[in-house]
Amino acid sequence: MGLQEVVTGLVLSSTPVGENDKRVVILTLDRGKISAFARGARRPKSPLLACTEPFTFGVFRLYTGRDSYTLSTVEVQNYFTELRENIEDIYTGMYFCEVADFFTRENLEARDMLKLLYQSLRALHAPGIERTLVEIIFEYKMVVLNGEGMNVMRCGNCGDNKELIYLSRQRNCAICKSCFNKLKSGHGGQNSNPVYDCRVISPTAIYTLQYISTTRVEKLFSFTVTEEVREELESIVSEYFHRVTGKEFQSKSFLDGLMKKDFNI
Repeated sequence: MGLQEVVTGLVLSSTPVGENDKRVVILTLDRGKISAFARGARRPKSPLLACTEPFTFGVFRLYTGRDSYTLSTVEVQNYFTELRENIEDIYTGMYFCEVADFFTRENLEARDMLKLLYQSLRALHAPGIERTLVEIIFEYKMVVLNGEGMNVMRCGNCGDNKELIYLSRQRNCAICKSCFNKLKSGHGGQNSNPVYDCRVISPTAIYTLQYISTTRVEKLFSFTVTEEVREELESIVSEYFHRVTGKEFQSKSFLDGLMKKDFNI
């Protein structure tokens, strides 16, 4: 055995290895994403059986090997048991874990991303906030934490913070009413003029994106919006998130298919 390390983290995924072992991916506060082998964790009486499942949050004791970690013990602080009782909760949680796995790297500090994942899983069962809004907040805040958020604080053309009523897809920024009108009356062609790539955004939606961008993770899930604004945000964020990641997440695809089946779409 090598040296022992103690990390606080959350299990993103768990994969069978051999007859009795597991390989777990853990998102940690200070070491980012790490992989570890859990010897014998698939045996029915193993103390590592339950605590190596996704969503498990706690303190993990690991031994460092030449090429990998070996999991020794886990002090569980939260199993997120309530998520495991509903298939939509399970796959939404798995989607959050899959996204966190995509954005994080080994040995790179991921404190805020781990906090976001933890608070998002909690919010799925928080009273008064819809699942879709939780997804919107999670997706956009993850992009912001990765340094790829849209410029929604000021106009990307003049820098003013008033009357931000358009979003430019081409420039990933807000455009104020004054600049939009100037651009619209300009002589640039359709390919060169960013006005042709703008969409209208309501004041509430732009404020919500600003709030998500600047608010600490612990306070993110403390508001609601109308159905109309939620649908607007869902359209904006899902499109932008897909452009940033360029990826189809398996758990999200399954979840969307499940929802369509439930509503006979």
